[in-house]
Amino acid sequence: MTLDELITEFDRGLRSIAGVSRMSRPVPVPAPVAEDVAGAAEADMTLPERAHSAALMRVNHVGEICAQALYQAQKLATRSPALKDAFEHAAQEEEDHLAWTAARLRELDSRPSLLNPLWYTGALAIGFAAGCLGDKASLGFMAETERQVERHLDGHLAMLPEADRHSRAIVEQMRDDERMHGQSATDAGGVELPAPVKALMRAASKVMTQTAYYV
Repeated sequence: MTLDELITEFDRGLRSIAGVSRMSRPVPVPAPVAEDVAGAAEADMTLPERAHSAALMRVNHVGEICAQALYQAQKLATRSPALKDAFEHAAQEEEDHLAWTAARLRELDSRPSLLNPLWYTGALAIGFAAGCLGDKASLGFMAETERQVERHLDGHLAMLPEADRHSRAIVEQMRDDERMHGQSATDAGGVELPAPVKALMRAASKVMTQTAYYV
């Protein structure tokens, strides 16, 4: 990797942690429906509901911080130009997610996780370790990560207040993108990870989500 590429990745990392993200797609918006179908208007959300939505979106924002770090590290580790391009494409879409969740947090009068530098550094190390195991293992790690994120987002859709249609629209689009990323990694030759590795990934994710909900 050239010096210019390293500088670019360093800049992306700083912007991710600082919350200065660029989006290539507009923030998803809910489809217009009649008020009686939509349920309570967002303006009528209770304070506990708004706080719950904000906490869930903070967790999702942390997930996108980690995604940036993972894809950056895997891109650094591979020597394959095709895989570098694939990781870059996925990272750009994940940067949309990062910007969307940050915008939603502001709308809900909330904040990102105070531990974002820690989440980013940890994910960077994990991603580089996965990348060093070879391209097939790295792609397998990407595919399993996206599968777990997809299930996690399904859970958030079940937990978000019914009235918070704006957060739902964002999470639904994120889930669709994650599904596509995971399938692309599998199609590119990603191998199935051992069950203990999958379990360890789930445990680490649980610690992160439970902590980021509050901090």
